[in-house]
Amino acid sequence: MIDSYGVTDKGRRRQLNQDRVFVSDGPVGILPNLYIVADGMGGHNAGELASAICVRVIQEELKSMKGVSPEVAMETAIKAANMAIWQQAQTREGCRGMGTTVVACTCLGDDLLVANVGDSRAYICSDVIQQVSVDHSLVEEMVQMGGLERSKARNHPDKNIITRAVGAMAEIDVDLFRVSIGQGDVIMLCSDGMTNMADDEDIKDVICSEGTLRDRAHRLVDMANENGGRDNISVVLIEPFAEQ
Repeated sequence: MIDSYGVTDKGRRRQLNQDRVFVSDGPVGILPNLYIVADGMGGHNAGELASAICVRVIQEELKSMKGVSPEVAMETAIKAANMAIWQQAQTREGCRGMGTTVVACTCLGDDLLVANVGDSRAYICSDVIQQVSVDHSLVEEMVQMGGLERSKARNHPDKNIITRAVGAMAEIDVDLFRVSIGQGDVIMLCSDGMTNMADDEDIKDVICSEGTLRDRAHRLVDMANENGGRDNISVVLIEPFAEQ
């Protein structure tokens, strides 16, 4: 039996929460389950609008599809969300330049399919914590090229500069990852308001602690806020093989 819980919080420094989460343990169109975190950006309420459009259009697109693979379904749905946001940004007052990150996943038996654009992340946590997604950010590019140590990336002054976002351009590339999952694994999707406020090992300790997924998700949000809460914080925890 699959179990999940999602929470979003505006943090301690922001007036608005521009993050959006979506959690469904049951089918969404051709996918058997679906989980999404979107972290919107843009002036006034434009980021909030972008993340809301993203989550809504992904669901609508998935429900209209037939006869395609999960990978094609996920990529197509995110590209449709990209076009919907980009068109709004061109025509709607105050929305130019808006966009959103997105990280989404679906559990397919013993496999996990993850799609991402931007720097919201997917992790698998068991005895160790492993980041599945790869950030589309300036700092990650610096790490990949060897110009910055991984240990210094979280506190780098350019940490929030992302190189890819849903809605920023008319066309977009979506990264897809398919990995194995097993008994005892817990999957986490989160916005950078979580990962910028706590290191991976501290996150793992909370995920592996006692309590329901709800308890642990709220403890993660509390930890991010206690460490400064500089941004909106969103966390989705999924236990793909929860005990009945």
